[in-house]
Amino acid sequence: MPATNSGKTPLSPEELEDLIPNLATKEELNEWERENILLARQWAMEDRTSPSEMASDEYVRKLHLKMFDATWKWAAQYRRTEKNIGVPPNEIRERLATLLGDVRYWIEHNTYPSDEIAVRFHHRLVFIHPFPNGNCRHARLIADILVIKLGRPTFTWGAVDLIKAGEARTRYLECVQLADDGNMQPLLEFARS
Repeated sequence: MPATNSGKTPLSPEELEDLIPNLATKEELNEWERENILLARQWAMEDRTSPSEMASDEYVRKLHLKMFDATWKWAAQYRRTEKNIGVPPNEIRERLATLLGDVRYWIEHNTYPSDEIAVRFHHRLVFIHPFPNGNCRHARLIADILVIKLGRPTFTWGAVDLIKAGEARTRYLECVQLADDGNMQPLLEFARS
């Protein structure tokens, strides 16, 4: 199953019931989440977890929790429902464990340059789509933090807000789909654009 289509992951009615704040519009939700994510980014930048330790189930969940704990009751919980993207829910833990082992190996053996390690981590997280929502934002933030801890500057990801529909979001999703097909170069270039 491809990792992306329109880039929107629909939520089930049960998942929507777990919204913590009382918000009236999608714009209010986006702003609420953005503020929560900025706090998570600050936490991650100050956190002393090593690059290899970031490639753990505990860290992946903790970062998602920090990003969405004030927004969703299910923050940091792996999804239990099928989505229009991602692997089947019963494969999430196994696929994630494989990815995390691969990332640790890449770091320890310098398999790829730092940028490529972080972007490959990002791509496979998006492909697995472990959480009910927030997967692309989570994957971009984990890639940003990892690449910084590996001694490189943070990614720019097109230098625009990728939440809103537009040319940059469309290009980002196209690059992710090309990576799904084995062509990682456009996503690597987009991450630095």
